[in-house]
Amino acid sequence: MSSAQFNAGEAHGQAQGKTEKIIESTKETAQAAQDKAASATDQSSGFIQQTGEQMKSMAQGAIDGVKNTLGVGEQSKK
Repeated sequence: MSSAQFNAGEAHGQAQGKTEKIIESTKETAQAAQDKAASATDQSSGFIQQTGEQMKSMAQGAIDGVKNTLGVGEQSKK
């Protein structure tokens, strides 16, 4: 084996090693981004659910207020 062939083989091995490191780093970055997206989705879902509950409560309060004003609510029966 000549020196040139040896150097070419060594360079190929080093390039392959670097390529594998880049691929692994890219996979880790992609996984981290996926994890962050999942976390953000979970937080958004919780926020939307909480907001929905607040809206439901406010609507029920408005309905009760109208019923009381019209004299058909619980307070008017007492």
